[in-house]
Amino acid sequence: MKAVIFDMDGLMFDTEKVFAMAWDYVGEEMGLGKAGYMGLKTLGLNVEKTRQVWREEFGDKYDEDTMKKLTKEFLTKYYSENGVPVKKGLYILLDYLKSKDYKLAVASSSSKREVEEHMKDAGVYDDFDVIVCGDMVNKSKPEPDIYLKACEALKVNAEECYALEDSKNGLLSAYRAGCKVIMVPDLWQPDEEIEGILLAKCNDLEAVKEFLEK
Repeated sequence: MKAVIFDMDGLMFDTEKVFAMAWDYVGEEMGLGKAGYMGLKTLGLNVEKTRQVWREEFGDKYDEDTMKKLTKEFLTKYYSENGVPVKKGLYILLDYLKSKDYKLAVASSSSKREVEEHMKDAGVYDDFDVIVCGDMVNKSKPEPDIYLKACEALKVNAEECYALEDSKNGLLSAYRAGCKVIMVPDLWQPDEEIEGILLAKCNDLEAVKEFLEK
């Protein structure tokens, strides 16, 4: 195995819970009621697919410009006051992988701007060889495009890559690309379909290091 590809939201950073808080705020401000549950409905999706799910959920009550404005307002305030919340074991795992000369990539459905901001905030931007984001591919997770692009950029075959993911869409994307998938659950626990494709399930990123050491 030559490389490890990381998802970002809910895997490297505890941002899914921040989005739930943001969308509770957005929903109430827009008169929709608390909408934090939309985080579960859109796990692993890129921006356009996420907005499509919102349109399907709320119909004419959904105003895209207002949703974008209020979400940005909440997140900007939260991250300026708190920084990006780093998941347990991230730094330990990265140190281990670098010591073993793994190539490292991020394959995130979030926008390039958002991914780079969070990675720089957490001090891990320079640890990665490749960053592929949702606005750099035509098809969102669960399609394999983002993982195939990451493997191509790393100059490795997909079967030589571990993929670390927390969402069903992300895990399916990595598996369909041919990667060996390791799940680190966040908001969602694996169903029977996902259990059948996992190489391993680890409670946190430090446990991923322990698995790879075996």
